Amino acid sequence: MSKAILVSSSPVTLLGGGQASAQDLADALTIAPKLVAVDGGLVMAQAAGAVPDAVIGDMDSAPPEALARVPNARQHHVIEQQSTDFDKALRLVDTPLAIGVGFCGGRVDHQLAAFHTLLVHPERPCVLLAEREVIVLAPPALALELAVGEVVSLFPLVPVKGRSTGLEWPIDGLAFDPSTFIGTSNRALGKITLEMEAPGMLLIVPRHCLAELALEISRGRRWSGMNS
Repeated sequence: MSKAILVSSSPVTLLGGGQASAQDLADALTIAPKLVAVDGGLVMAQAAGAVPDAVIGDMDSAPPEALARVPNARQHHVIEQQSTDFDKALRLVDTPLAIGVGFCGGRVDHQLAAFHTLLVHPERPCVLLAEREVIVLAPPALALELAVGEVVSLFPLVPVKGRSTGLEWPIDGLAFDPSTFIGTSNRALGKITLEMEAPGMLLIVPRHCLAELALEISRGRRWSGMNS
């Protein structure tokens, strides 16, 4: 893995240039006050009056006039084209948890690419903030307090198994596979717990879970990297 360009002992907000609102950014910064603008996300950061601790990307979407307002020491041009700007930011920011804003909604291909990045960097926990949900690569174990009937969706990116409590349809013994069996639109019976045998399952829960989910993931056990 490349050497980190930002190391933080607290959560970090990654702001992309996709669909997001000022409220999305404010909600993320409440939990993760350090801000990294990912290429075109610099425009939204400046419009919201936020000062990024760093700007990362190939800079093809960050206008020159916006970059001119950022000290050179905070600009990190990563020009290789084999990965997305979100991938670059996630692997180059060392933090116990990232909150990703501006990577869901808008273009479907960008959103799919963001999910792929979560999969290939399981050692870099990141919660993606969407309009109504939060999305994360399920960690080895977690517990969340939910209201009865709230939707809990599980979508496998690779074949994976796990265990659960507190779901209307438990997942114990099920072989999830994106080509044969998925777990969207499950429902909570109250508090839920999940244990996954390996990285590869997207967990999608209501947006109000952001703070609790962030705390649970940042203090819990994380996956090892793909090449560990």
